Amino acid sequence: MRLFEQKINRRNFIKRTIQAILSLNVLYIFSSLLSNKKEGNTLDEWYEAGDINNFKNNHIYPYSSAHFYLSKIENGGMLAISTKCTHLGCAVQFNQSKDMFVCPCHASAFSKYGEVVSPPATRALDIYPISIQDNKVMVNVTKPIKRQKYEASQLTYA
Repeated sequence: MRLFEQKINRRNFIKRTIQAILSLNVLYIFSSLLSNKKEGNTLDEWYEAGDINNFKNNHIYPYSSAHFYLSKIENGGMLAISTKCTHLGCAVQFNQSKDMFVCPCHASAFSKYGEVVSPPATRALDIYPISIQDNKVMVNVTKPIKRQKYEASQLTYA
């Protein structure tokens, strides 16, 4: 009963509020660490880009809501290229007339394969794993793959 009789002044109120917020943050961190999150191919990790037959060769398709570009090159190979510039993380845009990705923040430029064409970026744009299931192109948007340059082994074929 003494607790209720204690007068709460502004200093004690702020102190208890900060303690409560910190306690909630600690609880959140521990619950996140202890949660049994599944790794692998859960449905939420994969973004369905569309039917494989709807993509033309030598064309780039933007998926701005999922933060990647789907690039289908001349021989039919596909890359899911991140929109995040490897310099400071600004969103790159594909310039159709120049056939390259350009970062509006610091003017880094990347080829249509995501390779650095013009600094200050020093490495290629990240890519995401692609899986083709039942003619559907699926992109795992939770697992970016860092790379230094483009290699033909990074392409996915139907």
